[in-house]
Amino acid sequence: MLDSIPFDLDVYLRRIGWEGERRADPATLRGVHLAHLRALPFENLDALRGRAPSLDPADLMAKLVHSRRGGYCYEHNTLFASALEALGFRVTLLSARVALGADTLTSRPRTHMALLAEVPGEPRPYLADVGFGAIGGLLEPVPLVADVEFAGAGRRHRLVHVPHDGPLAMWLLEAHDAAKDDWTGQYAFTLEPFEKPDFDVINWHVATNPHSPFTQRPYVQHLDATRHLLLDGRLLKETRSDGTVTEREVTGETQARRLLEEEFGITAPEGMTLLQRTEPGTARR
Repeated sequence: MLDSIPFDLDVYLRRIGWEGERRADPATLRGVHLAHLRALPFENLDALRGRAPSLDPADLMAKLVHSRRGGYCYEHNTLFASALEALGFRVTLLSARVALGADTLTSRPRTHMALLAEVPGEPRPYLADVGFGAIGGLLEPVPLVADVEFAGAGRRHRLVHVPHDGPLAMWLLEAHDAAKDDWTGQYAFTLEPFEKPDFDVINWHVATNPHSPFTQRPYVQHLDATRHLLLDGRLLKETRSDGTVTEREVTGETQARRLLEEEFGITAPEGMTLLQRTEPGTARR
């Protein structure tokens, strides 16, 4: 499915700190998924400069693995798909409509990339996603089964069917909101397979459209075992594993660059303006 440009699994696994088994089984799938999320930051700096980031596997290795950079959903999940295929999983690219903050499931286009990973010998594939830029995103893959709750690395998710007019079943990923003790929709998708050229077009649109949230302000996040750190425009928000939330304003370019270096592990490109817009908001793909 993906281009046949060499993918170096050894280098990738060292970058994410995975020292476990290299088998196409559920335990490896869950472990590598979580390790990727905790090692590689989410960021939109290329789109903020009006540039569509390359989805070429070699360029993704250079940027996310060999450099102090991250990426957004198309970059993360394309790279992760290469890793899964190298480990022996069969991967299908899926396109989803982000439901979080939307008026209806059909009010937004399909602009999010997710993955369907098939495990040899397992009766059901797994929904995998290392590129959803939100605190409620998957930390571990979940089996594709409806109306069953799954707990992974401290987060709770479930998949439900939702009605729609298309010929294929529509799935909705929901995350449990502990503060509200309720379920919140993350994104909706069908199992129609998408191909790399489809995401080349979607990636270009999201990265260059002046109305895209990713071209308006920095949206950067880093996750580890104790906290989720988010820079959304000038708002720096830290959510601890115990639910404690602290927020503060980033006051200038120097402070923003220092935060990226020290807290997110990102070296911003020279010459770019990080805080060109001041409005905080919600940007997820």
